[in-house]
Amino acid sequence: MSSSTLEDLGKLILRLAIGVLILFHGWAKLMHGIGSIEGMMAARGLPAFFAWGVYIGEVVAPLLLIVGLYARLGALLVAANMVVAFLLVHTTHVFQLSGSGGWRLELQAMYFFGAVAVAMLGAGRFSLGGRGGRWN
Repeated sequence: MSSSTLEDLGKLILRLAIGVLILFHGWAKLMHGIGSIEGMMAARGLPAFFAWGVYIGEVVAPLLLIVGLYARLGALLVAANMVVAFLLVHTTHVFQLSGSGGWRLELQAMYFFGAVAVAMLGAGRFSLGGRGGRWN
């Protein structure tokens, strides 16, 4: 297998891992609603309707990553979603470890940095958008 093919397969695996795993979070929001997020927004003096952005960050963006269409845009949306999640929920966890000894924010960091990597690398040829295009 050529190095180009391996690189494109690596991009596919990264896109699928980030996209599918974030989509599970979006699916939960679709099934159970976003009332708790609306409450967090309101508690911080922000309009509750901002919570609806979670559907973009956890449903639309992961689907873009999975299919590889506007993958860079999807990745940036996932990264932005993780920044908002950090600011709303996780700011007190920065210097904490989990019960198993890992960083308490390792999952959020993995999603964020994985999304940043996709935004930098693009989708690769195993995608609907192919290698070309500014947003792919």
